[in-house]
Amino acid sequence: MNATAKTITASTFSVERVREEFPVLHQSVHEHPLVYLDNAATTQKPRAVIDAMRHYYESDNANVHRGVHALSERATQAYEQTRLAVKQFINARSLKEIVFTSGTTGSINLVAQSYARQVLQPGDEIIISEMEHHSNIVPWQMVCRQTGARLKVIPINDRGELELDAYARLFSDRTKLVAVTHVSNALGTLNPVRDMIAIAHRHSVPVLLDGAQAVAHLPVDVQALECDFYAFSAHKLFGPTGTGVLYGRERLLEWMPPYQGGGEMIKTVSFDDTVYGELPHKFEAGTPNIAGVIGMGAAIKWFQQFNHAGSHQHERKLLDYALQRAAEFRGLRLIGEAQNRLAILSFTHDKVHPHDIGTVLDFQGIAIRTGHHCAMPVMQHFNVPATARASFSLYNTLSEVDALFDALAEVDSMFS
Repeated sequence: MNATAKTITASTFSVERVREEFPVLHQSVHEHPLVYLDNAATTQKPRAVIDAMRHYYESDNANVHRGVHALSERATQAYEQTRLAVKQFINARSLKEIVFTSGTTGSINLVAQSYARQVLQPGDEIIISEMEHHSNIVPWQMVCRQTGARLKVIPINDRGELELDAYARLFSDRTKLVAVTHVSNALGTLNPVRDMIAIAHRHSVPVLLDGAQAVAHLPVDVQALECDFYAFSAHKLFGPTGTGVLYGRERLLEWMPPYQGGGEMIKTVSFDDTVYGELPHKFEAGTPNIAGVIGMGAAIKWFQQFNHAGSHQHERKLLDYALQRAAEFRGLRLIGEAQNRLAILSFTHDKVHPHDIGTVLDFQGIAIRTGHHCAMPVMQHFNVPATARASFSLYNTLSEVDALFDALAEVDSMFS
């Protein structure tokens, strides 16, 4: 069947059919059916991804780009087919703009060291936001220490939304880069990134978007966004861990020096000089995570069978229902109530620490995340040590939302 025929529309979306494709969901934890609500940390993997990676190891295990034998050629073909799949998935202009990395963190560090470190001078500025994941804070702190630049921070309001007026005022003639999350991992806030990019470009400042929490929930079109860099991880998109993507405008990537040196990223090497390879390979030193990249390609192919309207409508229904149940639950405080938000419910309880909530829920077979979610500045803003976070994906059900709140009622009763 062709891709059009296989597309699952909003009217034909069936969560039961989706769940059949995830082996891990069909198990019991502590004698309860598993309810997996930790999707912002990592999504589960459909059988198509598991099978693709197993097929590589069972049939095609060889290094890529370096061999003329059949296994190497098959592995290389599968590996590069993923690059084409990513290009089409985010609507990049060229295959040269798709760099495989270890994940969002690796992608951001690449830009910090290969782009920002080259352009920053003492007194220059990088703009980030108060809601960033540590992976979009620490690399910029490191490069600021290396260059004498400094960070400027977009504040958030008490709904968990960026203050756009304050953002616009942060720009100066020393601003060299904006790095901001597309969707907050701690709050679920969907940021107005297209408007933010337009503001930055009026100042001739490039923009990096952390898309780790966006790509599994939104259609991403880097040309329409007009971002300069876009980073995401496979494991939050139903793919394997340890694999991700950096999209960069071709002219910027051409100018940037390699971040790491070694095999694969070269044309020629002598003791006098090295000539680097062409894009995108000059940024892919060493033997890559071949099985992971192939698994990422399988994940994208699997995910693209869904019309975004179908999966997004289902996830919206889950979040709306969870918000309704939370509003009726005495003692819960929602952390982050942005008007535009996706798939994440962060909360605290007036009597129970989030870690205790998570422990009790685990014994009911319910997996949520508790802690600071690698977003300590967010916790500081809301004056909480941690939150409990339930995060939804297209394979979750309304009955699982009910199970979450039934278990929270037990928590409330236990600690009362």
